[in-house]
Amino acid sequence: MADSSELTETGYERHIRRELLRWEARLLKPHGIVQRAGKKVQNRINELLPDRFHDTVTAAVRGIFKAALFSMDYIPKQAPLQADSLSGHDIRAEKTLDLYRKLATVEGAGTGAGGIWLGLADFPLLIGIKVKFLFELAHAYGYRTEDFRERVFILYVFQLAFSSPAYRDELLRTIKIWSNTEPAIARTGDDAVDWLQLQQEYRDTIDFRKMLQLVPGIGAVVGAWANYQLLDELGETGMNCYRLRWLADHKKEGQGE
Repeated sequence: MADSSELTETGYERHIRRELLRWEARLLKPHGIVQRAGKKVQNRINELLPDRFHDTVTAAVRGIFKAALFSMDYIPKQAPLQADSLSGHDIRAEKTLDLYRKLATVEGAGTGAGGIWLGLADFPLLIGIKVKFLFELAHAYGYRTEDFRERVFILYVFQLAFSSPAYRDELLRTIKIWSNTEPAIARTGDDAVDWLQLQQEYRDTIDFRKMLQLVPGIGAVVGAWANYQLLDELGETGMNCYRLRWLADHKKEGQGE
């Protein structure tokens, strides 16, 4: 006999469950030959860049994410959306993603036109845009970012979006059972996130596209393209992570837990 959550699930929610299965398969698919070749090129470009560049990127990642976790700087003014359906939350999320894609595109074009040192400024600016987007996305799905546990969840979503296949399976498992693990994770405080892994995985995932932004003559075009793509990838991952949570939370409500 079907449980009450299955009896009341809408056609839209069933469609999203199927989409989530397809997304998970793509997410966990190992890198192919093209991606591995791109990694070699990326490593060579990294060797040519000055240490100051790499030090600034590393410091920006650490500083912005610690601010996101322990301060109130990124909390949206708009209250979390209280919608009756997943489709209502998705509509708000799509509008939020569209806005932040545009912001990132404009920012990437502007800094990409300015050469290596102005391009360097793009890294912390883009990270800030991404983090702000995820805070807004949490509110789009009805979750309050004043809660420390929600900010930890945001960092897990970010890591899932910008990590290698070797780490994605573990991150996704944690996200899928978040309601059971969040109290233990929240109690760990600063240790809730592996900062070194986060920095390295983020840099390794975005570097190839962002390094091309520093090439004279094409920086503006590549910067706009790269930032749009990176926000689009983050948006897909973020929306699907919150869909997983929303469906899990409402299934528990339907079962009377």
